[in-house]
Amino acid sequence: MNPYMEFTHKTDLAYSAMCRPLCRELKLTQTAFDILLFLANNPGHDTASDIVELRRIKANLVSVNVNRLVEEGYLRRESIPGDRRKTRLICTDKALPIIDRGRALQAQFIDRLLSGMSDEQRQAFGDAVGVIDRNLDQLLQEVR
Repeated sequence: MNPYMEFTHKTDLAYSAMCRPLCRELKLTQTAFDILLFLANNPGHDTASDIVELRRIKANLVSVNVNRLVEEGYLRRESIPGDRRKTRLICTDKALPIIDRGRALQAQFIDRLLSGMSDEQRQAFGDAVGVIDRNLDQLLQEVR
């Protein structure tokens, strides 16, 4: 397997494994947990289509999990003025403890991921990711 693909695959596996105990405790699927954290961490990207596009979660899974999160009181839907087809998804106060715990888990995951790296190595890694991000933006502009 390509080392870059293997890196992203292992990162996904490790993150899911780290989330599993919390998801079990909260009685949430990984997808529902991911949706809540995505909405909380990405203001302005608050529709089901944003989740599908940016998180690459299949539309049917987003639909099922959003419905469940709404039914359980973690999300509420709000119409978007001027576009009857779109609905904004908003985290409720009930979701805040889950979001806080999820963010703490995400910070712990990043700390574990970067464990053993010096401050200089962390900075260099962050700089490299920034360059890759800019290259991706440029590539996407060229192919659209």
